[in-house]
Amino acid sequence: MSALTTPLFLGLDVGTQGCKAIVYNAKENKVVSRGSYSYEILKSDVPGRAEQHPSLWIEGGVAALNEALKTVDRKSVKALSISGQQHGFVPVDKSGQVIRNAKLWCDVESVKEAEDLSKQWDWTLVPGFTASKILWLKNNEPENFSKLAKVLLPHDYFNYYLTGRYCMEAGDASGTGLFDTAKRTYDSQRLGSIDSSLEDKFPQLIGPNEVVGTLRAEVAQELGLAGDVQVAPGSGDNQMSALGAGAVHEGTWVMSLGTSGTLFGLSTKPVLDPSGAVSPFCDATGSWLPLLCTMNCTTVTEEVRKSFGLDHETITALAEKEPAGSHGVNFLPYITGERTPNWPHSSGVITGLRPGNMRPGLLYRAAMEGATFSLLAGLKKMEGYGVKAQEIRVVGGGSKNRLWRRIIADSFQLPLRFPTEPESAALGAALQAAAVHAGVATPEFIDSHSPPLADLVVEPDASKKDAYEAAFQRHYQIGKQIFEPSS
Repeated sequence: MSALTTPLFLGLDVGTQGCKAIVYNAKENKVVSRGSYSYEILKSDVPGRAEQHPSLWIEGGVAALNEALKTVDRKSVKALSISGQQHGFVPVDKSGQVIRNAKLWCDVESVKEAEDLSKQWDWTLVPGFTASKILWLKNNEPENFSKLAKVLLPHDYFNYYLTGRYCMEAGDASGTGLFDTAKRTYDSQRLGSIDSSLEDKFPQLIGPNEVVGTLRAEVAQELGLAGDVQVAPGSGDNQMSALGAGAVHEGTWVMSLGTSGTLFGLSTKPVLDPSGAVSPFCDATGSWLPLLCTMNCTTVTEEVRKSFGLDHETITALAEKEPAGSHGVNFLPYITGERTPNWPHSSGVITGLRPGNMRPGLLYRAAMEGATFSLLAGLKKMEGYGVKAQEIRVVGGGSKNRLWRRIIADSFQLPLRFPTEPESAALGAALQAAAVHAGVATPEFIDSHSPPLADLVVEPDASKKDAYEAAFQRHYQIGKQIFEPSS
């Protein structure tokens, strides 16, 4: 089969800062082309507001896809799938028009609504989840709420643009706060507690292997694609990143070290944490995806590095000379407050200092250990629900630091692998598109089309286990004493 006639599949990640598109050749199991388009959150003087108009996502997505398609035979494209930023609220009227700007995952105008719903439901709902944004619209813009005919999430809206069909799937829907994760269906009681008409405004749920539809004629023409190109269900960006990292079986977890830190992995049973620390997500394959997100990760290590005016290599080399556990120094990394644990008014704290300990390498290592321990606390919490990790696949900017890799392996006592595709969510979308087109369950397809991993495997050093466990216990206990003094 020539390259011109080899089936191709598109994956598009619709993010907060832009869109990333890839073209995937399933026969060769490789990405053959890429495209991107950047945009920003709308400027606002309103505290806590973070909004975008969905037309921006369409503009950016079409541009990114067209860029990626420039160097390939467009008629070879057989299917595509969308990964989208989670939790965003897209209000649509009865004619299919967007009523107002979408409130994004990082919009916290609905803090009061989140608190009210948390009390009603006896479950901690963070303002990032969609439910609080819907109630905010009802409370603050009743005229717009009265026009509401359909509630969509960002990737659902893109699917609607592509196919003309309203639908939602369990992965992204589980981030609304209005979903019964265990039963993988809408929670009628919660929906009714916001408004008696709300359940009718949520679209049909489809399964992880269903086809949403084919491209509308205008879209096919805009992209230069055949009209019979299939649109797979898509999902949220975390769910798609799991696919793109090959985490489609129990035991394989993904850790992302960026501005925030995330840790998630497939579970064959729902994890329902009433504290809200572990997000009760479904995944994109028919299973579940318990997820933990910390607010303070690479920002903390960068704070130390910049304070001493050192480059990455110099300060890392200094930190490597310091022992595991940092001579008893703990750096609680909550410099921007924290959501996991739920300590929004917390701050960064350094404890255990002795004469001579204000060394750049020691504090840099302590910062890395502190950010790592916050994620380790999350894994230990998940283990309490019967979830076990056997391997961690590490992505994000922090994953490139050799010392941080070592600290994670030794404190978690688990081997680390490193996916090489930087756009894991877009790759996950393309893999899902290929699987749905082939009529094969996504995990089965990914087993035979494994996403690329670096050859390097960082194995844990058992001799460091006790030192890190002692340092972790200090981290955990000191945080509770300072930020939960009444507990």
